[in-house]
Amino acid sequence: MAITIRKLAEMKRDGEKIPMVTAYDYTAARIADAAGIPIILVGDSLGMVVLGYDSTVPVTMDDMVRHGRMVSRGSSEALVVVDLPFMSYQVDAAEALRNAGRLMQEGGAHTVKMEGGVSIAGTVRRMVDAGVPVMGHIGLTPQSVNALGGYRVQGRTKAAARRVLDDALALQEAGAYSVVLECVPAPLAKVITERLTIPTIGIGAGPDCDGQVQVFHDMLGLFPDFVPKHARKYAELGSDMTRAFEWYAEDVRNGAFPSEAESFTMNERLLVELLGEES
Repeated sequence: MAITIRKLAEMKRDGEKIPMVTAYDYTAARIADAAGIPIILVGDSLGMVVLGYDSTVPVTMDDMVRHGRMVSRGSSEALVVVDLPFMSYQVDAAEALRNAGRLMQEGGAHTVKMEGGVSIAGTVRRMVDAGVPVMGHIGLTPQSVNALGGYRVQGRTKAAARRVLDDALALQEAGAYSVVLECVPAPLAKVITERLTIPTIGIGAGPDCDGQVQVFHDMLGLFPDFVPKHARKYAELGSDMTRAFEWYAEDVRNGAFPSEAESFTMNERLLVELLGEES
């Protein structure tokens, strides 16, 4: 049965933890969907792990629409959430609504995700009133990495913790159906989770959130450049793939690939006739 935002609310109410992973293409979405992952996020993290940028800032609406379309074609059961990229919703609510519409109409998104709290609450309300389900994202907001001075845990001081809590409450009040807490101290994430009636999804926010999200490439060992503290590797596919390519290259060089089993046959009499015609 396809996952809906109502189902997520039921999972929080029943104390059922919510696993969420990122995916950026058709094949990855099929794998996550087959594993029973209820939420697939097409994150703007694709800027780093797929497009090779050093942050999410250069990611465009066209990038998100294209990858959202790939993932939506590969998923049949999961709720597909697509990030609104940097500067696609900050200018004004009307532009945000138009861009969210693109993600849903062209990109196949079921819902969109936006970074920010109190500052974007009015835009979230406008979008929800127009029929666009919104997942919030607070704490460490990667699109604001330049303003934050780097990738740092948010909410460690009393004032900072108050800001994160206020952001969470503002998003809930504005109609967001869920909120991601990124790089927030675990005790603060626990308090927020208890205060909110909507599900919290943690990434580097401890075990007490209603759900967790991990980046596809981090958890499968596909992105060796940097592994965040909050990531856990469940496989080492990067090294496995390197060995597979090395094995393939060796087989090509020594003539072991392709073999007769990987080759196609024909009626050799026809080939003899063809060569005879040429002579």
